Amino acid sequence: MRVGILGGTFNPIHLAHLRIAEEVRDCLGLDRVLFIPAASPPHKPMHGELPFDTRCELVSLAIPDNEAFQLSRIEGERAGKSYSIDTLRTLGAQMPGDEFFFIIGSDSFVEFGTWHEYRAIFERTNIVVVERPGARVTSLFDALPAGVRQDFVYDRAANRLDHCSGRKVHYLGECLLDISSTRIRILVRQGRSIRYLVPAAVERYIIEQGLYADER
Repeated sequence: MRVGILGGTFNPIHLAHLRIAEEVRDCLGLDRVLFIPAASPPHKPMHGELPFDTRCELVSLAIPDNEAFQLSRIEGERAGKSYSIDTLRTLGAQMPGDEFFFIIGSDSFVEFGTWHEYRAIFERTNIVVVERPGARVTSLFDALPAGVRQDFVYDRAANRLDHCSGRKVHYLGECLLDISSTRIRILVRQGRSIRYLVPAAVERYIIEQGLYADER
């Protein structure tokens, strides 16, 4: 199977997350996309400290109408920081016959060289760089960490990088819904509407449970 991996804090999950997953699934012919909430993200603090189980519940509420979407709690099943390379190793052991496509925003990809064991990530999975508002990547090759550029060949016609392992780095420049979890949390705290920013079931759960209302 061709399996997409979309990680994040999902604090909360919103419509841009869902549209990104669907765009990648459609463009690359994926069989399913795993939504993987980070238990302890290494790159940013958890604003509002929403518990892992609650964020998983929000994801569950967001995806039931798409049979290709699936929640994975894999990063809550181990201690320590939620490093992507550890998740990829575990998934590879659990699903040895599957081909993985790791989905990452363009704003994060330009900082990929700071990620834990980033060289090993390129060897274990295809990467799909999704353009985010205000973070266009004009040269996919130049956005690579300098230490691994010798391992890639640029396919200009496909706007794709081919790694010496056979893995590829794809670029999708069409997923431009400008929605952020930070903005959603601010709106909730201000008592304003988040309708059409998150799925209706997620909106109801946030309101009913009083999530983010007291965040400072």
